[in-house]
Amino acid sequence: MKLDSSFYHREDVVQLSRELLGKVLCTDLPGGLTSVVITETEAYAGVDDRASHAYGGRRTRRTEPMYREGGIAYVYLCYGIHHLFNVVTAGRETPHAILIRAGNPVQGVAAMLQRRGKAGVDKTLLAGPGSLAQAMGITTKLSGESLLGNRIWIENRGLSIAESRVRVGPRVGVDYAAEDAALPYRFIASTEQPGTDPGCL
Repeated sequence: MKLDSSFYHREDVVQLSRELLGKVLCTDLPGGLTSVVITETEAYAGVDDRASHAYGGRRTRRTEPMYREGGIAYVYLCYGIHHLFNVVTAGRETPHAILIRAGNPVQGVAAMLQRRGKAGVDKTLLAGPGSLAQAMGITTKLSGESLLGNRIWIENRGLSIAESRVRVGPRVGVDYAAEDAALPYRFIASTEQPGTDPGCL
């Protein structure tokens, strides 16, 4: 079942980051339908979070999607190379976002391999936010796209991740964020790789 707007409109971005573990991210883009089980996330808590692009109320053309109502994509380019996909949460003018860092493939593996230029599935296929976005066909052209539509969305397929299988720790690559760099806003799930699925809808 596709997540509806009520899932995204809640204020606790850290709790939502944890809840996204086990959800299924889907894209239906040129190259085919693809889906992955989300296994790693990072929360970014808006204007009060030094690691956030919106810290202190910063607002640019790039970050404008973060200030919209939750349930849209925020995709930005890192180092001019990697497209990184984030889920915007909370209400309008509250720029919370969750970076999707890794996943396990479910459907559309052939398309993922082609996009990543790989001969076969290995642990690096969807490891890291840049690799995941590339495999899913996600680019900055999707920044601002609704997650309630038919090009990119997230589903709840009933996969529950037990607390004993979740590691919590600091986020990656945010040393510039001073004491906020140590916040336990990163969630990593240990999951079995699921089998193929007949569809995302």
